[in-house]
Amino acid sequence: MTTPLDRVSRNPEASWLATLVGAVVALGVGAVAFPRRVYADVLWRYYWGPVYADAHDAQCVAWNGGRQTLGATWNACAGAAGPIAHPGYTPVSEVSYALVLVFMLVGVLFLLRRLDVGDSTSFVVALLPYVFFGGALRTVEDADNAVHAAGHTAFQYPLNTLIISPEIYLLMFGITVACLVASVWLARHGYVERYEYPLAGLGTLLLAVTLGYLVWLALTSPDVSFHAWFTVWTLVIATASAGLVWVLTQRYAPSVNVGTGLVGALVVWGQAIDGASNVLDTDWATSLGLRYDLVPKHPFDRAIISLSHQYLPASVNATLGASWPFLVVKVAIATLVISFFDDEVVGESPRFAALLLLAIIAVGLGPGTRDMLRATFGV
Repeated sequence: MTTPLDRVSRNPEASWLATLVGAVVALGVGAVAFPRRVYADVLWRYYWGPVYADAHDAQCVAWNGGRQTLGATWNACAGAAGPIAHPGYTPVSEVSYALVLVFMLVGVLFLLRRLDVGDSTSFVVALLPYVFFGGALRTVEDADNAVHAAGHTAFQYPLNTLIISPEIYLLMFGITVACLVASVWLARHGYVERYEYPLAGLGTLLLAVTLGYLVWLALTSPDVSFHAWFTVWTLVIATASAGLVWVLTQRYAPSVNVGTGLVGALVVWGQAIDGASNVLDTDWATSLGLRYDLVPKHPFDRAIISLSHQYLPASVNATLGASWPFLVVKVAIATLVISFFDDEVVGESPRFAALLLLAIIAVGLGPGTRDMLRATFGV
């Protein structure tokens, strides 16, 4: 079947690769030719500066003529020369990351076509461990920051930048593609019956090793603790939310689930994990045993909390917290999204549909897993 991608040129894969190389070269040339305008004011301010601050467990970093001065508080860099960056995301970085994600999904689609895989729900399920693994690996850097003051850190700069966004996305992409290619090779050479088995097994092994490391830190370091109730409550709230949506849509709007089935429920569940973990981290952390409530990393989370304080009654915020609408919004958007995946959409391009559904699961479940484990290990 001919898709819009195939009509771009007679060789859409070459066009995609040329676009990727061209964009990288253009950014590189621009950074060299205009170091202040392109590198300092854009690339450093929105992308590398936040990573640099996070990698050094700082609250801010000032460009300061390229000397990158770190600050221990959010406002410590105020008045410094040049742009200032803080750990976490900005609206600019989030939008650009979303655009890059869409572009990379096209490249992944070409790869899946080459390998002739990824056109079933089993492909989505087999890759779920990698989504959990990505969130757990990001938590390793949070835990590493927690033990940094004691001199026990295992990931020194610049190694730790590999497990900070956006570099961790590139790392996870490389690991996942390598495991996928290896799994397909094993299946094609008769070592396993289906490529999904070793693919899921490798992801589960990586996840188990990462969680084992976090547990070891909790047992050996006073700066990392263990609060299992965060994981329990996150899973309970998310599962109850996704289950309620499934029951209601099956009864009153069954067309919502026709195209995706249980994979659609996974989409809602993944977004509910993100919403539930944010609610617990932001408003209930101290109540569940942490020394302080955690601060949301994404502008969208912070915007919803700000709107809650602005428009909801103070009595509601005092009782339920200000972040609970985030869970409602995440679940509602996920439900709306899966409703677009009807039989026609999925039937015309099952591989692209599976890839999109996996991406939607990942953008909720990955950060949600990180937030859940941050609280679970008190980092």
